[in-house]
Amino acid sequence: MRLFIAEKPSLGRAIADVLPKPHKKGDGYISAANGDTVSWCIGHLLEQQQPEAYDPVFKKWSHEHLPIIPQQWKLTVKKQTAKQLGVLRTLIKQAEQLVHAGDPDREGQLLVDEVINFLGVTGAKKSSIQRCLINDLNPSAVKQSISKLRSNREFIPLSTSALARSRADWLYGINLTRAYTLQGQKVGYKGVLSVGRVQTPLLGLVVRRDKAIDAFVSKAFYEVWADLETNNGENFKAKWQPSEQCAKYLDDQGRNLSQALAQNVAGRVSQQPALVKSLKREHKKQAPPLPYNLSSLQIDASKAFGLSAQQVLDICQGLYERYKLITYPRSDSRYLPLSHFGQAKKVHSAILSNSQHLGQQGHVFSQTQFDLKYKSKAWNDKKVDAHHAIIPTEKTSNHLSGNDAKVYALICRNYLAQFLTHHEYYAVRVEVEIAAGLFVAVAKELINEGWRCIFLSRSKTSNQDDNSEATQLLPRLDIGQVLKSLQAEVLEKNTSPPKAYTDGSLLAAMTGISAHVSDPQLRKVLRETDGLGTEATRAGIIELLFTRGFLSRTGKTITSTASGRGLIEALPDVATYPDMTARWESELSAISEGKSQYKKLMCPLEVQLKELIAQSREVLPKGLTGLGKQRFTKKRKSGTKRK
Repeated sequence: MRLFIAEKPSLGRAIADVLPKPHKKGDGYISAANGDTVSWCIGHLLEQQQPEAYDPVFKKWSHEHLPIIPQQWKLTVKKQTAKQLGVLRTLIKQAEQLVHAGDPDREGQLLVDEVINFLGVTGAKKSSIQRCLINDLNPSAVKQSISKLRSNREFIPLSTSALARSRADWLYGINLTRAYTLQGQKVGYKGVLSVGRVQTPLLGLVVRRDKAIDAFVSKAFYEVWADLETNNGENFKAKWQPSEQCAKYLDDQGRNLSQALAQNVAGRVSQQPALVKSLKREHKKQAPPLPYNLSSLQIDASKAFGLSAQQVLDICQGLYERYKLITYPRSDSRYLPLSHFGQAKKVHSAILSNSQHLGQQGHVFSQTQFDLKYKSKAWNDKKVDAHHAIIPTEKTSNHLSGNDAKVYALICRNYLAQFLTHHEYYAVRVEVEIAAGLFVAVAKELINEGWRCIFLSRSKTSNQDDNSEATQLLPRLDIGQVLKSLQAEVLEKNTSPPKAYTDGSLLAAMTGISAHVSDPQLRKVLRETDGLGTEATRAGIIELLFTRGFLSRTGKTITSTASGRGLIEALPDVATYPDMTARWESELSAISEGKSQYKKLMCPLEVQLKELIAQSREVLPKGLTGLGKQRFTKKRKSGTKRK
């Protein structure tokens, strides 16, 4: 008997649907006519033991016990899913061949592997386990995945990476949470001060942004705009570029803070001849944005519809599991395998069928001509492994509405954009000299709208300021041409405070973490894919900080609470900046690729923990004095992976 072990029941049912019929449905499994059997986990069936399982003395929280570092790691069966583990125990014993069908990511690999190991599978049965990678729950796609099984041994590094992540997070979280909760009790704080290697640096980002906003003092700055006229009476505007001699009047972004200087320049250049000194007209092409991975989709959905990261993930899970309208949603890839290119006509047809539920966006899709033979850079086998970008499937549905339809439309949009031409334009820059001063005008001359025609939310201009260069069309000019400067204008503007975080900008910060890393050397070596957390965990981490009372949300705006600020102020910088977790993610990526080893992450961590625990005993979190206990108002969903 061949046994498929899926990560969750919905995936198990999708596998069973393509196996020979008739089927026999048992309690926690489905058997096919050819003897193949499908069973499943329900998320994680196992979890790390609590400290007291290693020594009963650890049940009482005390600095004297820290750091707690298990010598032999122990897993325990989750009570709510113990029955399903029993089903798997029986089926695994009966099976001649095992097929690992966990989700195609780091955690999905470990989730099934740990069950197989916990149940004592060894020898030839273990070495012959096959891996089934499913990104699309529609029958044709599932059938194709089953026909392309790989050896599970290929994924040992991926599983090792997830195991290292799980254990390292346990060590870091258990020990520092206990250490700082004990310190908080000394100032009367009633509650748990949860510390995690991802959640705490994320909280640190928000706290530091909030403090920067609070400390911000707006300053006025002054721009000078020349109103230029050709001999033919054509007009355009150009902006003054302060020279090096003006440096003492400028801020660190080159803005002029002196009103007197601006007025002097305006008076000096008004009603004066002007000379075109240089003219650059550059032909530019913009390729369409790639199909989505989860984070990029969450960011765009936050901007467009105000949806939280968790809302988008929940919607995507429904579109994937319930409706089968999209491929695997927890993907970190934005590329597609060449084998999928042949499905473009069917996917396009399905999108048009579903477009009646997509509002104005669907109307645009149906009115646009797509070249389904065109192959964009998104189709790249070298950048696809376990999973690919999130795209629509060949499935049609009559039930889409509300936010489901909105998120589905975004996914369709970025997929269909691959079959449209590049966006083309001329970028024009003109430098004009007036009374020895330099003025610049820039403009964008559209050649071909291309893929942007289906991006309704995108403005055709990048700036709506009346004096913005991007909003004007420049007359035909030549180098050496003489113009007339009419009455120049001084515009007073004010510097703006940093913007408070939203779900979208917080996710962008998590995925582009190198911009927030303080160590310049580390920033250099971080790869584009490194970030805080993973595609599967980021939404949960953000929600966890709300649940624990460290963040609050008003509309789209996310800010830190008094408890969140107090915790960050008490912790050492190494715990509140993303440098350390960025190193972890880089190391975990290297482990998953077989370029590093488990011990290279764990051994230094054990040494660091001892230092951090010693530091914690010297700090009293005075910012938490008198604050109430944390409220855990939201229950964690089964199988949710959080750090």
